[in-house]
Amino acid sequence: MPVPLRQQARVGAYILKQRLSGRARYPLVLMLEPLFRCNLACPGCGKIDYPDEILNRRLSVAECVEAVEECGAPIVSIPGGEPLLHKEIGEVVSEIVKRKRFVYLCTNALLLEKKLHLFKPSPYLTFSIHLDGLEDEHDRAVDQKGVFARAVKAIQHVKDAGFRVNINCTLFNNAEADQVEAFFDFATELGVEGITVSPGYAYERAPDQAHFLSRHQTSNLFREVFRRGKKKPSGKKWAFSQSSLFLDFLAGNQEYHCTPWGNPTRNIFGWQRPCYLLNEGYVKTFKELMDETEWETYGTGNYEKCANCMVHCGYEPTAVNDTVKHPLKALRVFLGGVRTEGPKAPDIPLANQRPAEFIFDRLVAEAVTTVHTDEPKPETEKTSAAAE
Repeated sequence: MPVPLRQQARVGAYILKQRLSGRARYPLVLMLEPLFRCNLACPGCGKIDYPDEILNRRLSVAECVEAVEECGAPIVSIPGGEPLLHKEIGEVVSEIVKRKRFVYLCTNALLLEKKLHLFKPSPYLTFSIHLDGLEDEHDRAVDQKGVFARAVKAIQHVKDAGFRVNINCTLFNNAEADQVEAFFDFATELGVEGITVSPGYAYERAPDQAHFLSRHQTSNLFREVFRRGKKKPSGKKWAFSQSSLFLDFLAGNQEYHCTPWGNPTRNIFGWQRPCYLLNEGYVKTFKELMDETEWETYGTGNYEKCANCMVHCGYEPTAVNDTVKHPLKALRVFLGGVRTEGPKAPDIPLANQRPAEFIFDRLVAEAVTTVHTDEPKPETEKTSAAAE
């Protein structure tokens, strides 16, 4: 099952509790990013463009646990960088599972077989392995040959060891419906619990800026893909680890606005404002993030950087909340499938969006200064002499 019933029930109860308490903004998934360093350099990724002073930093186990408890979200996604490069990642996951949060450990799987002994199978742990297509497409997306084969081998090994496995797939504008169909068929035959799929976000620092999807391209692509999916026999139906209404949104059938606080991010700099995709500053506490961020200035229609975004970390929370609010609508989509014909939902007008601000270089410079300030100061001559 893509999303375990235990998880569905826990998240549903959590949302109901927030709504009954009158809380307008609450997190669903904590994006816990313990490091930025990665063992790949994907051209569509803007998460690793930092100097070594930053790439060498890690969140401690205590900092990770503190973030989990401070945020209170029922689900914790651990992206990166590559989390398996963190020397204490086994302990990080163990401590979060101990608190009965549902953990999705995102990895390119290159180190997974080597590090698997650090983990124990649990209904609270899912390995979310990044694959962007079949062998040629994926190896091209990560700019390294052989990665697909190693990831598939790791998936089979991890499944045999009794772990839950999910595939995380990002699509760009060079994706073609027949290729996506073949990949989803392959993933289904591989026996993974589910597929998480999303259009790529146009990170301003990503080396490849030519292949990000517009919203119009996204809905056209997903309509064609889901049209093919409807023709699959029951035993070969694709299973997605996402809400039916989010998939319906990808096909252009829902007029959703982003919920940027739904998946708040904690990384080595602090709590990232406003979301996992945008780096526009940091605060020290989760409360500061929720209370002091000018949320109304972000999202499609409000900010140029958000114009084409349809990524799950911003829109899945919107879809999940809509599912709880309108369960019959969600059930109709679940039973009948995503609509692939007819008119689309109205586009969000962009005329009044504020222009993009490019502040990455300043933030990095400030972060490097902080790193140097926090480093232990050398002993003075007097202190050294006294020690001798």
